[in-house]
Amino acid sequence: MSVSKIAIIIGSTRPSRISPSIAQWLQTNLQTADLAVDLIDLAKVDLPLLDEAAMPSDGNYTLPHTKKWHDLITGYQGYVLLFPQYNWGYPAPLKNALDCLYSEWRHNPVSMVSYGGHGGFQAALALSLVLRGLKMRWLTNNLEITLKPDELDDNGQFKDAEQALAPYKFDVRQLSAEFTHLLH
Repeated sequence: MSVSKIAIIIGSTRPSRISPSIAQWLQTNLQTADLAVDLIDLAKVDLPLLDEAAMPSDGNYTLPHTKKWHDLITGYQGYVLLFPQYNWGYPAPLKNALDCLYSEWRHNPVSMVSYGGHGGFQAALALSLVLRGLKMRWLTNNLEITLKPDELDDNGQFKDAEQALAPYKFDVRQLSAEFTHLLH
């Protein structure tokens, strides 16, 4: 049995973001003998705003950064989109990263992991419409992580990420099983 590759795409580029620690925790808990899980940080990918002359649905990429993004994304069989809720929406860099490509996303399984003071439900709802438009296979296991003020330090980071995220461990195991079932 081969190992399937999953990418966790970190959708926030804000300097004070908490998403890298959530992503590392997700990676550790999602990975199995059948699933290799990598992190893709949009802050490091640094895609400019959609700037290809042709529509992404044409697949005619001419710019080096779009070709590089295409090559990176096509190396995975599934995706976890990790993002905070900003004003009931999701971050613009994530929307841009999705919009830069089209057919590369189609029919691939995707899960959403939103977070915020109330779990990021509104952001997940907004993003779900985009994922439907991209014809992605929206998985049944999607997490909404509620950030509790008493679990965060003065810089908005977890005091103890493992403890704060422990209530979501079962959900991540379910997500891992769903990816494994779909991809093997």
